[in-house]
Amino acid sequence: MSDKKETKQDGAGLPKLSSNTIWMLSLGFLGVQMAFTLQSSQMSRIFQTIGADPNNLGWFFILPPLAGLIVQPIVGYYSDRTWAPKLGGRRLPYLILGTVVAAIVMFLLPNSGSMGFGYGSMAALLFGAITVAFLDLSSNVAMQPFKMMVGDMVNDDQKSYAYGIQSFLSNTGAVIAAIFPFLFTALGIANTAKKGVVPQSVVWSFYIGAAILVISTIITIFRVKEYDPQTYAKYHGISEDANKTGGNWLDLLKKAPKVFWTVTLVQFFCWMAFQYLWTYSAGAISVNVWNTSNASSAGYQAAGNWYGVLAAVQSIAAVVWSYVLAKVPNNHHKLGYAASLILGAVGFLSVFFIHSQYALIVSFVLVGMAWAAMNTYPLTMITNALSGEHMGTYLGLFNGSICLPQIVASLLSFALFPLLGNSQPHMFLLSGIIMAVGALSVGFIKETYKA
Repeated sequence: MSDKKETKQDGAGLPKLSSNTIWMLSLGFLGVQMAFTLQSSQMSRIFQTIGADPNNLGWFFILPPLAGLIVQPIVGYYSDRTWAPKLGGRRLPYLILGTVVAAIVMFLLPNSGSMGFGYGSMAALLFGAITVAFLDLSSNVAMQPFKMMVGDMVNDDQKSYAYGIQSFLSNTGAVIAAIFPFLFTALGIANTAKKGVVPQSVVWSFYIGAAILVISTIITIFRVKEYDPQTYAKYHGISEDANKTGGNWLDLLKKAPKVFWTVTLVQFFCWMAFQYLWTYSAGAISVNVWNTSNASSAGYQAAGNWYGVLAAVQSIAAVVWSYVLAKVPNNHHKLGYAASLILGAVGFLSVFFIHSQYALIVSFVLVGMAWAAMNTYPLTMITNALSGEHMGTYLGLFNGSICLPQIVASLLSFALFPLLGNSQPHMFLLSGIIMAVGALSVGFIKETYKA
C-alpha cells in the first residue's frame, strides 16, 4: 500500500487502512460516475433531439445494462487471475483500459446529430446507439475495479466507511455532471441548436466530464498499490492458487450465500424504477411543467436542463442521507434500507402530480434518499458475506442484479408505455409502485458474514 505503516491486523485479517488510502482507492469513482450521470441524465434528451420516437426509447436504454451484464463478470473473472505489476496489479489494468475508451466515446456521443446523417435517420440513431453501448461498456470496465479493490483491501470494520466514501464520490460526481448543461447555459453556451443537433451546452458537458474522468483516474492509479498475490492470500486466509482455478459462474452462483439472492430481489425492483426515471424524466418534466412534448422546442431543452439540476439535487440528498445511514447500527441496516426505499417510492409517485419545477426538488430529494441506500447497503452486505476467493467474479455476477432489471424494464416499456396512454408522467406512477415493492422485499434479507 501507499502507507507502509498500515500493518495492524484486525477484521478479516486485512490491515487497517488510513483514511487517505481509502479515499485514494476510490477517487477515480468521481470521474466514472460523471460519465454514467451524463449518460443517464442526457441520453433520453440526446436521442429525442436527434429524432427518436418516445415509444422506442426502451431500445436505446437496453444497450447500457446489457453491456454491463456481460462485461462486469468478465472483468471480475479475469482480474481475479491477473497480476501485472507494471500496469498497477490486479484491478488497475482494467481501470486504465476502461478510462481510455470511455473518454474517447464521451467525445463522440454528443455529436451524434452533427455527423450529417439527418434528423431521425437510421444512421444517426444507430451511431448514437453504438456510442452509448461503448460508453456504458467502457464505464463498467472502469467502475468495477473500484468496487473490487475495496473488497480486496479493506477489512470488515472499515468496509461500510469505504463504500460510504465511494457513495460520496459517486454522488459528488453526479452533482457536478448533472448541473453542467444548466451551468454552461447560464454562462452563455447555446442550449438550443438546429433540428436534430445536440446543443453545445450538452456537448461541452461531455467534453469536460471526459477530462475529469481521466484526471481523477490517473490520481488513483499513481496513489494506489494493490496487494501482490502472496500478500492478498495471506490477508484473506486463502491459498495463492485459490483465484487461479475454478471460478465457473454457474458453480459460484450455486454456492453464493443466501444474502446474495435476497439482496438481488430488492435490487430488481429498485433498478426497474430507476430505469424508468432515466428514460422518461426529461419528457415527463417537459409535459408537466413546460406543457410540451416537442423535443425541438426551447421548452423541452429547458426541461432537459432542469432535469439535470434535479439529478444534482438527488445526488446532494444522497450524500447527506449517506451520512445519516452511516450512523445506523449494524443490527438496524434493514430498517434503514427499507425506510429509504419507501421515501424514494413517495418521491417517484409525486412526480406525476407536480406541475411546478421547484416543487419537483422535494420529489428528487426523496428519490435521492433511496439512491443513497441502494449505493450503501447492497455491496456492504454482499462483500461481508464473501471470502477473498473469486471476489471479483462474485461482484461482477452481482452486477446482474443491477443490469437485468434495467433490461426487463426496457422490454416491458414497449407494452406498458402504450398501456399507460403513451404518457411519460404516468411511468412515474408505475415506478413508485415498483419501488414500494422493493422496500417490502427488504424483509427477506438476513445478513451473514464470511461465507
